[in-house]
Amino acid sequence: MEDEIIGLIGALSSPDVDKRHGAEDRLVAMGEDAVLPLIEVLMEGDTDDTRWYAARTLARIGEPAIKPLILTMVVEDDRQFRRYAAAALGSMGEIAVATLIEAFATEDKELRGFISLALCRIGAPATAPLKKLAKEGDERMQSCASLTLWKMGEEGIDELVEALDEDETR
Repeated sequence: MEDEIIGLIGALSSPDVDKRHGAEDRLVAMGEDAVLPLIEVLMEGDTDDTRWYAARTLARIGEPAIKPLILTMVVEDDRQFRRYAAAALGSMGEIAVATLIEAFATEDKELRGFISLALCRIGAPATAPLKKLAKEGDERMQSCASLTLWKMGEEGIDELVEALDEDETR
């Protein structure tokens, strides 16, 4: 299976869009087995297109890719990698919210910024958990949640104001 995964990952760089999409579909069907090789492509991909297809494939794989992506973001401080990993996590939607919020606990300020971007990309499904964290977390977690809600624009700001109002009435 490893050789097949390597071949499919190579096809993500094909000039033939149909080959790229076919490889992506096959990698998604392989699920968890394809996660680590795809993360390697995010770290070392030779083109932005290849990295983009790898991120898109990881997003489609979904839950099995969440923790490996975040753990790799912790140890790999390359901004390009983190940008693509955050895009993949943000594209996963609601299933990634809880794990992303847990990642705010990191000491790495830059990583917290990428986590925030992923949550902003998720949007509405992340607002209620962020609102709760803005009221109940430790100081760093409250700050991360508040800033993320702020970055979300109108929808997030409404939740942030509501959380602050609730906090004042207590």
